[in-house]
Amino acid sequence: MISGRMFTAMVTPFDENLEVDYAKAAQLAQFLLAHGNDGIVVNGTTGESPTLNDEEKIKLFRTVKEAVGDKGTVIAGCGSNNTRHSIELTKEAEKCGVDAIMLVAPYYNKPSQEGLYQHFKAIAEATSLPIILYNIPGRCGINIFPETVVRLANDVKNIVAVKEASGILDQVSRLRAMCPEDFAIYSGDDSLTLPILAVGGAGVISVVAHVVGDDMRQMVDAYFAGNVAAAQKLHVKLYDVFKTMFITSNPVPIKYALKRLGMDMGGVRQPLYEANEAQKAKIDECLENLNLLRK
Repeated sequence: MISGRMFTAMVTPFDENLEVDYAKAAQLAQFLLAHGNDGIVVNGTTGESPTLNDEEKIKLFRTVKEAVGDKGTVIAGCGSNNTRHSIELTKEAEKCGVDAIMLVAPYYNKPSQEGLYQHFKAIAEATSLPIILYNIPGRCGINIFPETVVRLANDVKNIVAVKEASGILDQVSRLRAMCPEDFAIYSGDDSLTLPILAVGGAGVISVVAHVVGDDMRQMVDAYFAGNVAAAQKLHVKLYDVFKTMFITSNPVPIKYALKRLGMDMGGVRQPLYEANEAQKAKIDECLENLNLLRK
């Protein structure tokens, strides 16, 4: 099982030469745990996984787990559009001591629903670690249908959760109605976290929690404590940052925001490119409105 209500999909820090800064990765992981997170996803979309090689990914898994220890859950992003490669990376991640694996839907080659089922099943059977499926059609060009998730949840004991980022609330409702009661559904869209909680979500795997982690945690905890009005008030407070951190491709905005808050995690690797001046001005305005910018 996956324990926790809030996780952050962590950026990968780079130095001035766009090489991975492992010391900063350790520091950032500790910072995130100190600000509302139960754990961290390493090498997800926000971590620029498509531009990291396997050596960098494995060293990041090991570095972050050593920095976190038993204080939080480390979830390793090991998904790709190559089943054999994902199996190999998953096995290496398990050797690093991570606590769980996240598997994104295969991108570009667009398998059938049966292909998705067999892909995830093969990877899950190669490890003893719990598996979180990651459904993000906007990035992958394919939707993991609820029926496929249900099959996997019922047939493969260590597939225990899904990060749902389809943006379709009806799909989340269907998942909750169809999946086993102990199968966890995590919001993969910050702006939809509260609505997803309302239809049966277990929590969030966030991006904006890099900069508003304490508020995000308060929102999630308020909802589960039955104080929906307080959760709704926090949702409205944070709505602009939810949207602003996605005005261009993630993680470009959140890396710029971290820099503006005094936590420079470096640039982004190509083909991503830095925010333009209008986007930077919008991010600055958003941070200023939340009283986050240093005077």
